[in-house]
Amino acid sequence: MDTEETTLDKIRTRPRFTMFTDLTKEEYADNLRKYLSEHKDEFSGNINKEIATICVETEYDNYWKPRLSLRIETEDDKTSILGVFGPSSAVWTFFMFLYFSFSILWMVFISMYYVEKQINSHEFPWALTASFVMLFLIALTYIAGRFGRYKGKEEMLKLRRFAEESTLHFEKKD
Repeated sequence: MDTEETTLDKIRTRPRFTMFTDLTKEEYADNLRKYLSEHKDEFSGNINKEIATICVETEYDNYWKPRLSLRIETEDDKTSILGVFGPSSAVWTFFMFLYFSFSILWMVFISMYYVEKQINSHEFPWALTASFVMLFLIALTYIAGRFGRYKGKEEMLKLRRFAEESTLHFEKKD
């Protein structure tokens, strides 16, 4: 597994990786639990034989606190580990809901404005203003997400180190 940081790592909101190992699900989960117990002052998490969620221990808990989610699957006598870095799924879903809602409302308001102009009606004079408000809210949601990423950058680096140190030496070399 090549672990150097690329431009693509900086662009993606939820970086992911996949690796393969000869360990069984249970062996990998046991090794992960052992590593986590050795570093319990720095990391916390929940590990079972199919899914693991790892967080960095901090004195504060902000909305964009990053997590490392590992999914362990078996196929054809080899175990694959799929990792995703990012906020909790609840936060991710909330942000996607905001983007979706504001985008739909923007399309509705801009369509109302366009139709009003085409038929020379003056029933919706507020439609253009409302569409700009929706664009502002989309931009605000984006800024909030970027701010959260900025606040969680140090924790993301610690989670990356955790992923490299806890899984890299089990990777199956082809």
